[in-house]
Amino acid sequence: MLQRRVSSGSHLGTTKRLAAAVVPRPCRLTHQHRRVQAVSTSGRTAPRMIQHKAEAFWFYRFLSIVYDSIVNPGHWTEDMREDALVPANLDDPNLKVVDVGGGTGFCTLGIVKTINPKNVTLIDQSPHQLAKAKKKPALKDVTIMEGDAEDLPFATDSFDRYVSAGSIEYWPEPQRGITEAYRVTKPGGIACIIGPVHPTHPVSRFFADMWMLFPTEQEYNDWYTKAGFQDVKVTRIGPKWYRGVRRHGLIMGCSVTGVKPTAGPSPLDLPPKPTEERGKVSNPLSFLFRLLLGTAAGFYYFLVRNTTSETR
Repeated sequence: MLQRRVSSGSHLGTTKRLAAAVVPRPCRLTHQHRRVQAVSTSGRTAPRMIQHKAEAFWFYRFLSIVYDSIVNPGHWTEDMREDALVPANLDDPNLKVVDVGGGTGFCTLGIVKTINPKNVTLIDQSPHQLAKAKKKPALKDVTIMEGDAEDLPFATDSFDRYVSAGSIEYWPEPQRGITEAYRVTKPGGIACIIGPVHPTHPVSRFFADMWMLFPTEQEYNDWYTKAGFQDVKVTRIGPKWYRGVRRHGLIMGCSVTGVKPTAGPSPLDLPPKPTEERGKVSNPLSFLFRLLLGTAAGFYYFLVRNTTSETR
């Protein structure tokens, strides 16, 4: 497990500097514009077919059936989960923890190994994913509820630890989601987001940007820093079969942590969140096109890219 301290304008390791991303000011988007392109705080633009609530809702409606048996074994293993949760410092069973976008509860199972389940809340927008989580005996004392990562139904300064694994890639506005992470975390608490890393290989980059959000390490750092977090760190993770080849990107490639320095909401003032109804389809043909194209791009990552990476 390789841990790297990342900060704007600083070196990664001793030889490599990441260029700071160009971050446009947040703005209110019309419904039509949001359906074409997700909000980008990085300067990169891409269709990202599954980065809207309607597509993500139906994508997981079917993926939830095989998520634990097909997706996790290759891309989000128990060993990866243990490595990814180490930076969150889940070292006290009395800590109050929220798992945002927790889906079927795979990451939550790792959390309750050291945290009293009664102190853990699992929240996700997909009722189909949550139905799977509710069937797991180890999670019977966990509070499981539906909710939006970009508009959390919790009071400010509610949790000692904020954890979110495999969720940021579906957020239309990642900066808003991380700002919410700051708000609900207690002062001195840690927010840990586990997610993908952006590929540099042109073919993999094309499919990644078509499917969902694959941030760079610098983007994670920028979002955390703008939200107000301090001591931001990026810990690289990956399945054992990947053999260190990261230019194709990873669906689960890093664990990012930051410490909330003071009480209260984030110092970053964002405009009101645009309304987007979960699962509602305004244009069936456009929706079907986006869903099928995004799913095809995801198929590349689930199956085809694995073979490419293993043979390099």
